[in-house]
Amino acid sequence: MKNSKIKKYIMNLTPLLGLAVLFAAFLILGTMQDINISYGLKSILSQSVVVAVVATGAIFIYTLGSFDISLGASTAVSALIGGIVYNKTENLLVMTLVCIGVAVLVGLFNSVLASVFNLPVFVTTIAMLSVLNALVLVLIKVNGTGSQIAVPAAAVRSLNNTTFKMIVLLIFVLLCIFVFSFTKIGRMQKFLGGNPICAKLSGISEKKMAIIAFVMSGIGVGLGAFLSIVYAPTLTRNTASSVGMDVIIAIVFGGMPVSGGARSKIYAAVIGAFSMTLLSQIMVMFNLNSGIGQMVKAAIFILVVFLATSGQRGKMLPR
Repeated sequence: MKNSKIKKYIMNLTPLLGLAVLFAAFLILGTMQDINISYGLKSILSQSVVVAVVATGAIFIYTLGSFDISLGASTAVSALIGGIVYNKTENLLVMTLVCIGVAVLVGLFNSVLASVFNLPVFVTTIAMLSVLNALVLVLIKVNGTGSQIAVPAAAVRSLNNTTFKMIVLLIFVLLCIFVFSFTKIGRMQKFLGGNPICAKLSGISEKKMAIIAFVMSGIGVGLGAFLSIVYAPTLTRNTASSVGMDVIIAIVFGGMPVSGGARSKIYAAVIGAFSMTLLSQIMVMFNLNSGIGQMVKAAIFILVVFLATSGQRGKMLPR
C-alpha cells in the first residue's frame, strides 16, 4: 500500500519535473548560445498561452473519456468571425464576445449532434472538422482579400503583451478549477469518465454532462481565438491550424490520462502547453527542422501514453 502511494505521488509529480527539466535545459542552452533569455521566455509564453487556454477548457471533454479533434478549426472560425465583426464595429469587447459565442455554439452543436444521432462525440467532431475547415476558406474568400482577414494591428497592440495574456489564462484556469474541483459538475464528470455504466445507473445524465463540457471547452476556444487575433491580427487559412493536435499532445504531456475519469486534472493543460513549447524551442536551438520536431513530439506522445496506461489497461472499465 505504501509503495503504491509513493508510486502514485511520483507519477503525479512527473509532468512538473519534466517541465522543470525542460526549463533548465532551455536556460543552459540559451546561455551557451548567447541567446536573449528574457526575450525567449516572453516568446514561449506568447506561443503557449493559446494552446494552454484551449486545452484547459478541453479538459472537461477529455474527463468524460472522449476528445474533440475539431478544436483547432473551431478556434480559426471563431477568430475569423471575430475579426470580421471587429472590422465592422471597431469594438474589442464585441469581438471578444463574438469569438466566445461562436466557439460555444460550435461546441453545443457537436454535443447536440452526438445526442440526436446517438454517436460518440469524437465521431461528430471529426465530421465537424471538415465542415469548419471549409468554412474557414469561405469566410476568407467572402469577407477578406481572398487570402486573409486583417484586424488593424494598432487595435490590439496594447493587449499584445505577456502580462495581459497571462492574466486571461489565470482567470480562465481559476474558473475551470472552481467548476472542476469545487462543484458537483466536476465530480459527476470524473465519475462518468471513470465508470460510465455505474454513473448512468446513479442518475447522472451523460448528455447534460457533455453539453456542460462543450460549453466550458467553447469558452476556452473563444478566448484562444481572441488571443490568436491579439498575437497575429492578420488571419489566414493557417490560423490556429496546429492547435487541435497541440492540445491533445499538451494534455498528455501534462499527465492527463487519455481515458479521463478521476485522475483528470485541470493543471495538466497548462503544464503540458508550456512543456511542449519549451521542447519546440530547444529543438530550434539544435537547428532541427519542423518536420523532425513533429516526429520527436509524436514519439514522446506515444511514449507518454504508453507509460501512463501501462499499469491501467487491466483496470479499464467497459464503455
